[in-house]
Order: sequence, then structure tokens, then C-alpha cells
Amino acid sequence: MSIFREHKTVADRTASDRRRHKAKIERAIRDGIHHIVADESIIGKDGKQKYRIPVRGIKEYRFVYGSNGKQVGSAPGKDVKRGQKIGDSPAEAQGQPNKASDDKGEEYYDVEVTLEELADYLFSELQLPELQKRQLSNIDTEKLKRKGYRTQGIMPRLDRKKSAISRIKRMKAAGFDPQKAEEGETFSFHEDDLKYRHYKITHKPCTNAVIFFVMDVSGSMSQEKKFLARSFFFLLYQFLRLKYEMIEIVFISHDTKAQEVEEKDFFEKASTGGTRASTALQLASDIISKRYHPSSWNVYLFQCSDGDNFSDDNEAFLNEARKLLTSIQLYGYCEIEPEANWAAGADKIFSLLKPLQGNKLKQVRIQKKEDVWPSFLNLINGSTEAQ
Repeated sequence: MSIFREHKTVADRTASDRRRHKAKIERAIRDGIHHIVADESIIGKDGKQKYRIPVRGIKEYRFVYGSNGKQVGSAPGKDVKRGQKIGDSPAEAQGQPNKASDDKGEEYYDVEVTLEELADYLFSELQLPELQKRQLSNIDTEKLKRKGYRTQGIMPRLDRKKSAISRIKRMKAAGFDPQKAEEGETFSFHEDDLKYRHYKITHKPCTNAVIFFVMDVSGSMSQEKKFLARSFFFLLYQFLRLKYEMIEIVFISHDTKAQEVEEKDFFEKASTGGTRASTALQLASDIISKRYHPSSWNVYLFQCSDGDNFSDDNEAFLNEARKLLTSIQLYGYCEIEPEANWAAGADKIFSLLKPLQGNKLKQVRIQKKEDVWPSFLNLINGSTEAQ
């Protein structure tokens, strides 16, 4: 005898299935998104643009009917034994990898996400004990906060639901029954029925941040190196943008001299000169003292370079680095060298900064775009060095 238990709720019984399916899609996006984060298609775009991300192996649940008609179980008339292989495996049915085939390939579909959703997928689960904010009590932001309802206000703030409920209550109190009303008789809205949302301006201390992006644009910095730097800077900016209410960015490019530039020039202009990295840190210190005093700003500096520097500038560079570490939250140095032989880089900036590594100075190395995301995690999660 079959026993059927009555479902005690009128809620949508498929809601839990849809939630599980949505969770699978989100996991697929999160697992696959890091492979395209360094792709040029998502660098330098505005926040309104949507990005298409391929999600493989996710299908809606459905019944699949075979070609055996009404037969169930083992095929009658055939000698089927335990462990016997029946039909082609999914891998074989889809053809050989990296070879053209007439067979059906792996299914996937594109999911569109905005820049905000993209950042949320990337950073929602990151824990950041190393990035401590300064609470700045002398800088306030104004925000509107809901505070009840009023009977007077402007039409954009009219709450239609509250107004309708107020009219219904007055109609009940008056004993008016729409079903028994005479033809043409109505119960109109009264001004007292109208309810308007009320807002109050509140002042809240805010946390501000300024990010210094410093990049070597000397002759040794190829377009490939600049692209890797741009990808790395993209992750850092999107991450910090979620953590602070207000963010300002300062772009500093340098060869033998440093200058503050616009974002477009930062990534596109090049030089044929050599490298004096101390000039960039000195300019950053000057800008901090004039415009972003550490008592009022959380200061972060991220520098990308291929590690080359004139030997007679190394001591000056280290002095400027020590000076910066007394006034900033984090100094992140990223050395980019696609053809790198790390063991032979004793005279590189990475090696120069090793004695200063600690909670405020982190270093990472990047050779290819697949290194961008792991290097970002190592820098943010507190690793002082990533080989």
C-alpha cells in the first residue's frame, strides 16, 4: 500500500530545486572566472557593461527518454552480463580532445554578469585580516535613511500599498461593501489615505582610501608585461572598491623620472629610457604629504615592474621604500618577467626589497596571465612572497 503525505505548505515546491541549480551555476562561474580575469575583454570597461562567461556541464533537470521503446531493464534477447560496457562513454561520444569531429561536443552556455556581480563572485569569500581600515571620524558622508511615513509629501515618495490599505480600513469603518454598492457608486481615495515615505539625512563617519598604481614604463617593459600589470591592477582596484565608500586613484609612471599621469597614458605611453625606481616612490611620498595625509586616508601603493633598476639608484630606492612604509597601509610589489630566470635575479628590485618584507610589504611574481589570480590571492591573504 502506498502512503502519500500531504504537503503542508502552498509555497512553490520547485523553489528549492531552482536554488540548488542557481548555486551550481554560481560555483561554476566562480571556478571558471579566474581563467578570464586577465582577459583584455574585461579590462578598462565601464561598470554598466555585461560580460559573457562560459559555464560548462550545467543543465536543467529533465527526464531523458531512451530509444528502447517500452522495454525496461536489460535488453531482451541480448546476452547482457554484469560489468559489460554498453554504448559509448560520454568522452568517446564527444570525440577526441583537440581534434575536429562530427560527434557531439561538450555542452556549455554563456552567463551574463555585470562588473559588480563579477567582483562579488571573485571577492565575496575572501577574508582579509591584513587590510585594516582606519576609521576616519573627521570625514562624514550624508545618507538618506527611512524613517516612517507621513500624510504629506511629494508624489515620487507616495507608498501606493500603504495608501491602499489606509483606504480599505476607512472603507471598512464606514461599512461600505463594494459588492452591494449601487451601480456607479464608488469609495474614492481621500487625502488622509495617502501615505508618503519619510527619509532623514544621517551623517556617518566614512573610510576613504587612495590607491597609488606605480608602473615602470622604461624600454624593457614590453606590451605583454604592461598587459599583465594592467590585469593585476584591475583586480586590486575592484577589490578595494568593494571595501571602501570613497576611493581615489593616483597613476604614477616612471623611467628615469616619475610623473603623475591619467589612466589612458599610464597604460599606453612608453619610453626608451632606463629605470630609476626611487623617483616613483619619492613622487608618491610627496603626493601623500600634500593631498592624502595618513591621518585622514587609508593609503595603498602597488608597483609593477620587470625588476630592472640602475645599480646607483638601489640605495635611494630602499630609503624611499622605508619612508613609505611608515605612512601607508600596504605596499605591494609585483615583479613581471615572462622570460624570467628568478635564480639569476640577485640585482632585481624583488631581491632588494626582501629585507623589508613584512605585514606592510608583500611581494609577488608573475610570468603569465594564469599567474595573475594566484598572485593576487597571495598578496591579499598575507603571503610575503610568491615564487
